Amino acid sequence: MPRTYIFFISILFSCFINGQENAKVNAIDTLPPSEKYGIRLGVDLARFVRTAVNDDYSGFEVVADYRIYKKFFIAAELGNESLIRKEPNINVKGSGSYIRLGFDYNAYQNWYGMQNSIYAGLRYGFSTFDQTLNSYRVFTSTDYFPTNEITDSKKSKDLTAGWVELVFGLKVELIKNLYLGASVSIRNMTNEEKPDGFDNLFIPGFGRNNDFSEFGIGYNYSISYLIPFYKKKR
Repeated sequence: MPRTYIFFISILFSCFINGQENAKVNAIDTLPPSEKYGIRLGVDLARFVRTAVNDDYSGFEVVADYRIYKKFFIAAELGNESLIRKEPNINVKGSGSYIRLGFDYNAYQNWYGMQNSIYAGLRYGFSTFDQTLNSYRVFTSTDYFPTNEITDSKKSKDLTAGWVELVFGLKVELIKNLYLGASVSIRNMTNEEKPDGFDNLFIPGFGRNNDFSEFGIGYNYSISYLIPFYKKKR
């Protein structure tokens, strides 16, 4: 009999211990998930690669976003660019600095513990830049006399331009707090100052420019790091 009592007591004790462990697991599983809020800082990798492989281009861009509410982020890009446009009848260098400021909305529903993004955003871009006319050819209506190339350099300083753009992109967390991102943007020029005697062929931050359209397209590939300030329950 004592052995029988001991047997049943041991079974009840085991059931009690297992019940307590299951209760702890269930309590942990039912805790509301927390999400990190902070600033994410990074750089555009595409501009570093383009600078390395293209002798006519140099540039860098810093990217940042800050989560303000659930799926909404304040976002900005700040950079400097320089490009020489070599066209058949003209050679122009555009160089300067720019900022794009706006917000992103994350449309992706993350699983527990994830903070990836598939987002759409809106930006206003502003650029201050110089345009240098390196050389050009005078247009003639006949090929009988060859055109002369004018190489007198002409520089126009402190020009400005502004535009709005729609942004579509994604950001994926590779390891803890480190993100790889890619985005494409559709830009519409709203205002620009033009140099005397020729047009802007390249505007830093906006990209290539021409007389046929006020629209432009941009892209970037970024790597960024999240500096968390606090956590908030979902």
